[in-house]
Amino acid sequence: MSAVPRSEKSVGRFRRMLDRLSSSQEDLESEELREDSETAGCTKIGDCRDRQIVTVTGTLRTVTLRPRAGVPALEAELFDGSAALDVVWLGRRSIVGIEPGRRLIASGRISMSRGRRVLFNPKYELRPLGRE
Repeated sequence: MSAVPRSEKSVGRFRRMLDRLSSSQEDLESEELREDSETAGCTKIGDCRDRQIVTVTGTLRTVTLRPRAGVPALEAELFDGSAALDVVWLGRRSIVGIEPGRRLIASGRISMSRGRRVLFNPKYELRPLGRE
């Protein structure tokens, strides 16, 4: 049996429900992504340092095709609730399944470019579209 009296549990539960109702959709999604990252055993993007080898997970916010020194590059922004990370696949114009809203696990070495975290040509795994 719990040491916390039932009335205090109810107040805590009520407070959490009230907080969820008053939170913005982005706050709720960020919280869900942070929990998902912890559950998957991945490094939080906000904790990544330059030249660190990491495995991160999150949702792709944007996907863009941009030339880099005359070579096509598929660039995506991965967000895990703590920060954003640019993921770049050099020499690729498209990758099946890489689209905004898709969840992804990516592994590789972090590079810092003007304060932004970048992951070049990572190993990756697409996550299911629905909740797991």
